[in-house]
Amino acid sequence: MPKPYDPDSRWLGAVMHAAFFLLLGGALARFLLRHPGEPRTPWIIALSLTLAVLHVLGPVLSGPGTRPTRRRLAWLGLVVVVWMVLVVLAPSFAWCAVPLFYTGLRTLPARAALVLVTVLTVFVVAAQVRLAGRFDPNLLLAPPAVAAIAAAVFLHTERQAARQRALIDDLIRTRRELAASERREGTLAERQRLSMEIHDTLAQGLSSQRMLLQAAERVWDLDPGKARTHVRGAASVAEHNLAEARRFVHDLAPADLAGGGGLEAALRALAARESGDDLTVRVHVDGGARVPPLPDRVQSALLRIAQGALANVREHAGASTAALTLTLLDDQVVLDVTDDGHGFAPAALPDAPAGTRGHGLPAMRARLRQLGGTLTVESAPGEGTVLSAAVPLAAPPADPADPSETTR
Repeated sequence: MPKPYDPDSRWLGAVMHAAFFLLLGGALARFLLRHPGEPRTPWIIALSLTLAVLHVLGPVLSGPGTRPTRRRLAWLGLVVVVWMVLVVLAPSFAWCAVPLFYTGLRTLPARAALVLVTVLTVFVVAAQVRLAGRFDPNLLLAPPAVAAIAAAVFLHTERQAARQRALIDDLIRTRRELAASERREGTLAERQRLSMEIHDTLAQGLSSQRMLLQAAERVWDLDPGKARTHVRGAASVAEHNLAEARRFVHDLAPADLAGGGGLEAALRALAARESGDDLTVRVHVDGGARVPPLPDRVQSALLRIAQGALANVREHAGASTAALTLTLLDDQVVLDVTDDGHGFAPAALPDAPAGTRGHGLPAMRARLRQLGGTLTVESAPGEGTVLSAAVPLAAPPADPADPSETTR
């Protein structure tokens, strides 16, 4: 196959051109010194000049690069023919074949180049034997050996260069595939984040607004004051939802954590919003002085889990009281959410389909997996529910592909 042009080989081409002109000039000088005034001398001079001009004008006559185009093959054929005529007229021009080996190997496919090298070698051997005037085994064997070594080294170098180019192409292609894969993973991660944020903020807020507005509608005629209280509560939830939407679009911390009061203050603000006529939410914090302030990621995750758990309590548990208990230990932080609702059988819950994150318990598990935490759900019909989320404070996050939470 044709060999691609390699800019790094320009210096080798320059060396071969210089060697060609040195050999051509040396052969011409030798001929003029030993055979002055012969009838063939003008032809030798004319052919030498023609060969020199062909080499000088080679890039123009053959075109750029080294691909075997018609122009380049015609130019190479003309150079070889002129050289052969010179060798027939004056055997001392035979060693000009060495640079021609390089030109043929650079221009032709491997098999055609080897054929050309063989033909040139035959002419060199014949010329040397003729020049010596007698048979010499060294003259018969040395030129083919030199030609074979030169061709083998050149072809081996070309194959190594081709392997390197192929390896570089593979590396570039692999890098592009990895970049595309990272972009896809980043897009999927952002979708999952938005899915969880929408469920834990907007969807739950809209559910609370609906329940407050329905309560207002039920008592509108009987107790307008209470109805207005429910409407104001719905408006407050809507305002909070708007702030949450703006923050998670910009990947900021939850609005309740923006005030600087930490997770405890955020849980108390959440409990105050969720408490109403039909549900009372209390907050307990243990061990607050035993550990330094929690990382932002841990605080955000636990607050979102608390929001999701209270939404489940309000919508499904039928509970009158719920409690958020935050326990800070030396190596982990634990958030317990308990209620006195009618409970359920955790083992009877269907498994979430693969890839569906951001919906209730799967959202909580996904958040905890990212932090290396565990989730435990304890419940039974008629006995209420205890949900426990534990996050290690020093251990590295677990592999997201290896769920570490348990459900009982």
